[in-house]
Amino acid sequence: MSLTSRQIEEQGIPTVVLGCAKDLVETCGVARFVWSDFPLGNSCGKPNDAESQRTILAIAFDLLESAGAPMTTVRTPFRWRDDPSWKKDFYSLEVPPEQLAKRKAEFDRQKAIAKTREEVHA
Repeated sequence: MSLTSRQIEEQGIPTVVLGCAKDLVETCGVARFVWSDFPLGNSCGKPNDAESQRTILAIAFDLLESAGAPMTTVRTPFRWRDDPSWKKDFYSLEVPPEQLAKRKAEFDRQKAIAKTREEVHA
């Protein structure tokens, strides 16, 4: 997304990137960046938290209008959790076998639902 943003900017169209991987996005040198210190995939806010999502989008639009310098980063005021240990848990690759089995079963269940829906609409 960062590289795409840079290409769009080169065509004269201003962009704002919303993201969670601050080091990666800033290394790419995007023009305007709204950073949320959240797990990857949650740059627009917590799931089902419409108020924080609206606020983050408002921050992005404000940045689009007000950025005074290239490569401007604004941090959102939100926290995933007060305890920063979520980062260790979130980025850990160690998953107990029983949790892995549970996740696989849920994934298989969701695939079965999708397949049923696909067959109904075919």
